Amino acid sequence: MSHEPQARGMGVVIALCAAIGTTTVISTLAAGHAQRANGVTAEYGQRLIAHTTEYLGPDVTDAGMRFMSSRLACASCHIGAGKEPGNLSLVAAMSRYPRISPRSGGKETIEDRINGCMVRSMNGRTLPMDGPEMIAMVAWLRFLADRAAAMGADERKAHDPSEFKTPNRAADPEAGERVFGKRCAACHGKEGAGLPASAKLIDGYLFPPLWGSESFNDGAGLHRVLTAARFVKAKMPVGRADLTDDEAFDVAAFINSKPRPHMANPERDYPDRSKKPVDTSYPPYADSFPVKQHLLGPFAPIEKYYKEMEKASR
Repeated sequence: MSHEPQARGMGVVIALCAAIGTTTVISTLAAGHAQRANGVTAEYGQRLIAHTTEYLGPDVTDAGMRFMSSRLACASCHIGAGKEPGNLSLVAAMSRYPRISPRSGGKETIEDRINGCMVRSMNGRTLPMDGPEMIAMVAWLRFLADRAAAMGADERKAHDPSEFKTPNRAADPEAGERVFGKRCAACHGKEGAGLPASAKLIDGYLFPPLWGSESFNDGAGLHRVLTAARFVKAKMPVGRADLTDDEAFDVAAFINSKPRPHMANPERDYPDRSKKPVDTSYPPYADSFPVKQHLLGPFAPIEKYYKEMEKASR
């Protein structure tokens, strides 16, 4: 009995399977590319956070996608696109929202928080809540949260230096200038203008500007000296975070003493003034301490005042 027809039939089946397989692979790849183009993947969210100005900055071709006045990246502060444990990590961001925000006085979602960063830290405007960029960023944060949940405790442990402890004195910007010159200027420049990533403006910065028109505005969290000092102590200089509490405190005050963009209507923040952080750089306050003390400290007397206020209200 001849096996030629059977062999020929099997060849046809294999050819059809190959054709179907090829079509399936091509369709899957095409769908994947389309999904990324629509901006709904966590991978796109990671790229947005790591290289924000390339997608949302002032130099993008599509004027409708220019959501930022600066050329910073979210990863300028959220190192490794937020993957790195420790100060300003994004690993646990999803678990903190929704929540009641003292700054807005209302319920805040993770999307609201992202837009707060867009307006303040990126000195820009809000993203559409249902837009592909917002969806992708949230997808990346959800991925980080899921990955963290699957990790062991040792993998989630931060490798930052010991936690910053606020010196019991006012910060000294002049001493901070000396620290900046010795430990920060090599990367961020003597004038704090940063180090561009390339000759193309759209590529942003390898090391970000710390003041001036390209930096975060005065409504950003990093414009609070204690917030900035905690970050500096934990992460700077990159790869060798070894500043003392006093050095971090003073250099944060020096950086925040320099000019930067102004955020409109800061007085609308913290409708309950008693919830305003003691180092918020702009009035009004629920106390009579001078603005300079809110800028530089000493902060212990202000913190004591609010603790007594809270105790009396119970």
